[in-house]
This record gives sequence, structure tokens and C-alpha cells, in this order.
Amino acid sequence: MGSFSIWHWLIVLLIVVLVFGTKKLKNMGNDLGSAVKGFKDGMKDGSADAPAQQVTASQKATDANTVDVEAKTKS
Repeated sequence: MGSFSIWHWLIVLLIVVLVFGTKKLKNMGNDLGSAVKGFKDGMKDGSADAPAQQVTASQKATDANTVDVEAKTKS
């Protein structure tokens, strides 16, 4: 009762094909595949292109427009 048999899945597949048609299902499969491929490529490119930057004291001092503000608590 917990899992479906092969006949249940075949009936569901038949209903989906009748509702959407094979051409539309093929187009949806192609769109989904290209979206997954694009996502994987973006994740690959994004991790290689964006190295972590650390701001050092020498970088802070070189920019004249930077204002250094320290938050202090009142006692």
C-alpha cells in the first residue's frame, strides 16, 4: 500500500501523455535539460571567477574617499 506498482505508474504516464501530448512533453524535457545544464555551467563559472577578496590596511589607506567609522558603545 505504501508504494505504487508499475501499473499505477503506467496509468499516470498514459494520462499525462493524453493531457499534454508527446510534442509538448518533449519540449518541456528539452527546456528542463537546458536549464539544468545552464545552472551547472553558471555554478562552475561563478566559483572560478569570483575569488574571495580581503581588505587589508594598505588598501584602506590608498582610497581617499573612504571614511573609517568605528562603532563605540556608551557606558
